[in-house]
Amino acid sequence: MRLESTPELEAFRGKVRAFVAEHAPGVKTHAGVRSPEPELMPAIREWTAKLYEAGFLGIDWPAEYGGRPDAHPLEPSVVAEEIARARTWPPVGAASLASAALIEFGSDEQRARFLPRIRSCADVWCQLFSEPEAGSDLASLRTRARREGKGPDDPDAVYVVDGQKVWTTNGQHADMGYLLARTDGDAPRHKGITAFALDLRTPGVDVRPLREITGTTDFNEVFLDGVRIPAANVIGEVNNGWRVAMSSLGHERSGVAARGIELFTAMDDLLRLAEETSVGGRPALDDSATRQAIGELATRVQVNAALIGLAQSRMLHHTEQPADALLGKIFFSELNHDLAVFGLDLQGTDGLLVEGDEHAVAGGWWQDAHLYSRAYTIAGGANEILRTQVAGRGLGLPREAR
Repeated sequence: MRLESTPELEAFRGKVRAFVAEHAPGVKTHAGVRSPEPELMPAIREWTAKLYEAGFLGIDWPAEYGGRPDAHPLEPSVVAEEIARARTWPPVGAASLASAALIEFGSDEQRARFLPRIRSCADVWCQLFSEPEAGSDLASLRTRARREGKGPDDPDAVYVVDGQKVWTTNGQHADMGYLLARTDGDAPRHKGITAFALDLRTPGVDVRPLREITGTTDFNEVFLDGVRIPAANVIGEVNNGWRVAMSSLGHERSGVAARGIELFTAMDDLLRLAEETSVGGRPALDDSATRQAIGELATRVQVNAALIGLAQSRMLHHTEQPADALLGKIFFSELNHDLAVFGLDLQGTDGLLVEGDEHAVAGGWWQDAHLYSRAYTIAGGANEILRTQVAGRGLGLPREAR
């Protein structure tokens, strides 16, 4: 693996770091991929629009829509890293997924209509994929879309959608949804699915926020009851939505780089915690067992960074392997959980205090991080499912007998 920075890339990093320091909308107070409170959304929309305007988002878009196709391919990762390093808000929503789908599969009219509104953050997007019976097994989705129109060329044709989505991050803040629905119930599981751009203000859309164990509302369930979507909002070809979805998910690489920075900052917090807490009347960091445990976690943080570097190197050289992203997600999510657990252990009985308690260490940040850490092991595919995929796609092992 060779992944060395360049003077140009480091100069770009300096510009991004200075921009973030000047314009960022404050520090996030919760761990993980969280939804902001409603009162923060105007500032986050403005911040996101500024990132696009400065050329720090949408870097790999076509030039006619504000992209810089000749930019270094790691520039999006640098931006994600610097936002994470500043512990501030990344862009909220699924615009990166939706824009990737629109750029590769959308019509000229769709790109002209939707991409400028993504750049200005006039539209926040959410991802309407997962369902109660279709999470890790997305191909089992049951939401139906039936076409109504006088003929195949009817400009007034619509798709009427009925179904339910769940685990929709930022759905309560979104204006648009990147929706998958089944348009051919007789086709094989991965066929007969179509991708749509859905205006969430359409009658029949009901977004219901879900309150989680953390006490915050990051996910939503979305009910679709007779929702009418213009046929012009189909992204790509009808019944080819699986390909559209998988392709757009494959473009989402920059967030992986941010995960590495998140773990390094968590490690810094853990060391500070070990210096400020005590074991047997002495700083916890003076305890040999504590130092050994921290050393093991620090080693795993470095391994996580190496895995990210390997994935980026293969991406640059077009030698990606099917298991790269799967292994990276598994390793990161389980290490993130173990860091949070150790942060609570260091606090002793104070680790039982809830977030917001005046006596809680760091305002209860570690408690919140621990409760949320399980979400990372499920989101993007449960780790148990991903291990099976690694076995099949990465190692070529035979399928488990059903």
